[in-house]
Amino acid sequence: MDGKMLARLGAIVFVAIAITATVIEMTRKEDAPASSPVRLHQSASDPLRESQRQCQKLGQQAANDTDCLRVWAETRDRFLGRQPAPTAPEGR
Repeated sequence: MDGKMLARLGAIVFVAIAITATVIEMTRKEDAPASSPVRLHQSASDPLRESQRQCQKLGQQAANDTDCLRVWAETRDRFLGRQPAPTAPEGR
């Protein structure tokens, strides 16, 4: 056997192995996930959510509303997972 014939034989064997591996991979069935995705529980009446809706209805005026600024700060803290900052005592 000369070098060209040996190279051709090697190429054919390589292609045959590649095709076999591809067929095996394509016919393999994927296992379904064991459980369905977990859904986060939201309470039916979230006071923060209701306050957000009220601020949304105010539109541009909400940027000057102190209650809306407080609601947005609380929303940001909840989203970032931070504890709300302690509030200063009123009357000072």
